[in-house]
Amino acid sequence: MDILERAVKFENRKFSFKTTSDRILAAREAKELILGVNEVYKKKKDAKLMDLMKRLTLIKQKIEKRLKGRPLTAA
Repeated sequence: MDILERAVKFENRKFSFKTTSDRILAAREAKELILGVNEVYKKKKDAKLMDLMKRLTLIKQKIEKRLKGRPLTAA
């Protein structure tokens, strides 16, 4: 399957991760897809590819934010 097709499918997937390991795998997959799209972008310089990378990065950041959790507050 083409890297761009995988990226679009990943972007359109419903994100309801039940376990931490699911979130970790999704963050790793997002990173892999971003780097793969970046390689294609280096060759083609298409603005649509940059937009795709930005959207994937936002998804990845949301997943990572959820992984880190809330900071503990001093009581």
